Amino acid sequence: MTLLYLDTFAGVSGDMFLGLLVDLGIPLETIRTELARLPVSGYRLRQERTERQHMAACKVVVEHEEQHHHRTWAQIDHMLADSSLKPAVSDLARRIFRRIAEAEAKIHGQPLDEVHFHEVGAIDSIVDIVGAAIGLDQLGPDRIVCAPLPLTRGTVRCAHGSFPLPAPATLEILRGVPTIGDEAAVELVTPTGAAIVAEVAAFGGLPAMTLDRIGYGAGDRHLDDRPNLLRGLLGTGDDPWEGETDRVSTLECHLDDANPEWLGALMESLLREGALDVGFAPLQMKKNRPGIRLTVIAPPHRATALARRILRESTAGGVRCQENSRFKLRREIRTVSTPLGDVRIKLFYEGQKLLRFSPEYESCRKLADLCGRPLPEIYLQAELSANNLFREKG
Repeated sequence: MTLLYLDTFAGVSGDMFLGLLVDLGIPLETIRTELARLPVSGYRLRQERTERQHMAACKVVVEHEEQHHHRTWAQIDHMLADSSLKPAVSDLARRIFRRIAEAEAKIHGQPLDEVHFHEVGAIDSIVDIVGAAIGLDQLGPDRIVCAPLPLTRGTVRCAHGSFPLPAPATLEILRGVPTIGDEAAVELVTPTGAAIVAEVAAFGGLPAMTLDRIGYGAGDRHLDDRPNLLRGLLGTGDDPWEGETDRVSTLECHLDDANPEWLGALMESLLREGALDVGFAPLQMKKNRPGIRLTVIAPPHRATALARRILRESTAGGVRCQENSRFKLRREIRTVSTPLGDVRIKLFYEGQKLLRFSPEYESCRKLADLCGRPLPEIYLQAELSANNLFREKG
């Protein structure tokens, strides 16, 4: 299995990612040839060897004459869909642009089809995103893992004025993605860079691998405290896992004097606070007391707040916490039509392989209440409809 690890010690941007791919061996001429399949002109693509704090790197430069670059998401999406790019390349580029568009729609409170790209609609951003899709298709890693992304404070100038860092679009794109605070007063993670890695990578530590190549993609800035580079480690590993991985915190405590009524309320408040899962298990404790083991699975950045809530809302005098790697299946939500109405279905993938699907409980329960039919009947109808629709994807 080929592994690519993205070491984001100085963040990530579209041009840094593209430079990294070229430094890892993807010929710029290949990217240039494939980009010519788009109806975009008036630019020239070149690479140069550069250095950041005496570390050699590849810098990909997009020279263009374009001034007006306000394109809508719909225009770019149609352009990619109608192009002669390879389907895998077109699909990935469209997903990246859609991720950015959904963030912009949320920020500006407008429908997706009305989203206008400013910086991201410029030729250089189109080249960065589509070029990244082309380069990844050529490189062909089986798995991409990215380090947590460094988020900074300060301000950044854009078409809408001066925005706080992290940029609002970047934050929206990175929902659910591991991040860390950074003291740099400049933008290290751009919306374009965030969208690329959020779409293609799992997040976590450096996986076990035998190193083959190491590449460096240079950004525009010269930072004082570190080289402004995106480092990529390309190698091979024996891990056959094709699903996703991340890091979670496990919180645990033993309770022998808790009011059961409090525990029900505690579970609800922990889930509202951001816990991924909460469980109770019976336990035989000291002095022959029956007790309860409380286990909470949480994103690492929510561990402290959840531990505080446990200590405040239960009889626990302490909470154990450890951070673990987690293997997980990629999940998608789809809606299927049944003779009784629409039901949401959860699809579980290992890589691109659909392993199974499951009707969503709340969706089934609401439909059962609406039509006055037993819940098991709703589940059966949903499973039959999903089986007919997704059988070929198994």
